[in-house]
Amino acid sequence: MLQEFKDFAMKGNVVDLAVAVVIGAAFGKIVSSLVDNLITPLVGILMGGVDFSNLAYTSGEAVFTYGAFIQSIIDFVIVAFVIFMVVKGINKAQGPKEEEEAGPSEVDLLTEIRDSLKR
Repeated sequence: MLQEFKDFAMKGNVVDLAVAVVIGAAFGKIVSSLVDNLITPLVGILMGGVDFSNLAYTSGEAVFTYGAFIQSIIDFVIVAFVIFMVVKGINKAQGPKEEEEAGPSEVDLLTEIRDSLKR
């Protein structure tokens, strides 16, 4: 059983996944810091300092803090946009990708079949 566990844990996919999780967590901290410390204050300035997190509706003893939900949606959109821009910048910095040799296109194959049938 111990050998099976070692074989499982040392498979390439498991190790790659572990590395991805660690790198992802570190990258998440960087993006969170960028958003919290730079982007969100700029958005706050542009929106006139609007903060939805204090909006709530009370019915009896139940408190519906819908403002926190709205603020979470806004924060998500900001984070998603920043991640998009960072990934786009990284992809651009890596330069153009070399095209993999995929062989003839579907149109080329169909043209070749057509020409063969004409003969």
